[in-house]
Amino acid sequence: MKKLNYIIVLCTTLSLLSCEKFLDERSKSNLRIATTVSDFQSLLDNYSVMNYMDLSSAEMVAGDFYLTDADWASRAEQERRLYLWATSNVMDLTTNDWINMYNMVYRANTVIEGTPALHALNSVEWRSVLGQGYYYRAKSFLQLLGSYALAYDEAEENPGIPLRLDTDFNKPSVRASVKQGYQQLVADLHKAIPLLPVTAVHVMRPSKPAAHALLARAYLMMRKYEQAGLHADSCLQLKSNLIDYNTLNLSLTNPFVMFHPETIHYTRFQNPSSLSNIRAKISLEIINSYADGDLRKQAFYRLSNGAYAQRGSYSGETIPFGGLATDEVYLVRAESYARAGRLEAAMDDVNTLLKMRWDKRKSFIPYTANTKEAAINVVLLERRKELTLRGLRWSDIKRLNKEGRGISLSRTINGVTYTLPANSARFANPIPEGVINASGMAQNQY
Repeated sequence: MKKLNYIIVLCTTLSLLSCEKFLDERSKSNLRIATTVSDFQSLLDNYSVMNYMDLSSAEMVAGDFYLTDADWASRAEQERRLYLWATSNVMDLTTNDWINMYNMVYRANTVIEGTPALHALNSVEWRSVLGQGYYYRAKSFLQLLGSYALAYDEAEENPGIPLRLDTDFNKPSVRASVKQGYQQLVADLHKAIPLLPVTAVHVMRPSKPAAHALLARAYLMMRKYEQAGLHADSCLQLKSNLIDYNTLNLSLTNPFVMFHPETIHYTRFQNPSSLSNIRAKISLEIINSYADGDLRKQAFYRLSNGAYAQRGSYSGETIPFGGLATDEVYLVRAESYARAGRLEAAMDDVNTLLKMRWDKRKSFIPYTANTKEAAINVVLLERRKELTLRGLRWSDIKRLNKEGRGISLSRTINGVTYTLPANSARFANPIPEGVINASGMAQNQY
């Protein structure tokens, strides 16, 4: 406990460089063979791997931000190509989302394989560590499927990702179907829920509310809205804090602190240079959607040189937040209610959230909806406004296009407009060529 708290304080007070150096040294110490519950916990407490490497490739292509011609030209070739939805050479061969996620999977599998030998302990700590292993494996699979595979569909057998369920490097990597991938991660999360504590030692560790929230997110991506709502509700029964944005100091560079009360599980993106708030400009479609009195526009964004950039992230840093927070969970439950025809309950959840985002000096007019379609549209609009640059839009577009929304994307560079049509096969990012060459797996087909 004292060691964990020391690490957290150190990482939040030292400079980024010294923090990364500290984490690298701690990573080396974790390479010893794990034999105790504490050893396995240390594997999962390596924050540089487990908390600071959320997949960013999905956000890079989701269309909520744009780059100027000059900023685009200054990026590495792979980033430039990914930004414009190229079908090859879009990721560095040695450091990329795929490698980072499977590093997390390997650590999770090490814990899942190793902790049963200690089952006689059956302690709170033992159960928590095993639950964290299942949670992190599911989280990694979900992010990989969200980026590198097409949308979930019960009737289709599209290629998904390799489901590495043990630490045996000798087993060949074979792509399971998208459906099999979701089935596996759902099963992992159902195993994690009874093992995890209601309140973790720190929000950098998974908890029972986090597993419910992640399962709600997964079911939403699967368009299984009833199950998404049930797990969103289970999460909110355990943790439902919302920040009153009137209490924030909106004059600060970032009004949000790390580990604030809405945080369920703290993770953030790997640091992709194109997503830096000095380069990524927010779509005017999003900026213009905020009404007068909505404090989110001021809390989230800043106007600089005629364009808006992210100002406040739930990470408390300049790097975007990719974790789980209660605002997302309220919106998942609201969408579930709306799709079930429970219009009043759906609007209650949306209005509960918005009241905490509204300038108290200005009149707040609650949302109402008279039809299911109207309620769904309200929730989807607020989801877009609340969860910008949170790593969710790419999956949202894919699932909504399955329902006929017809969302296409376009970006313009050097006077040339590039378009990604709705339901294009390119809504699955290319797997890094190095992985394809080494494994012999089939690449996504475009």
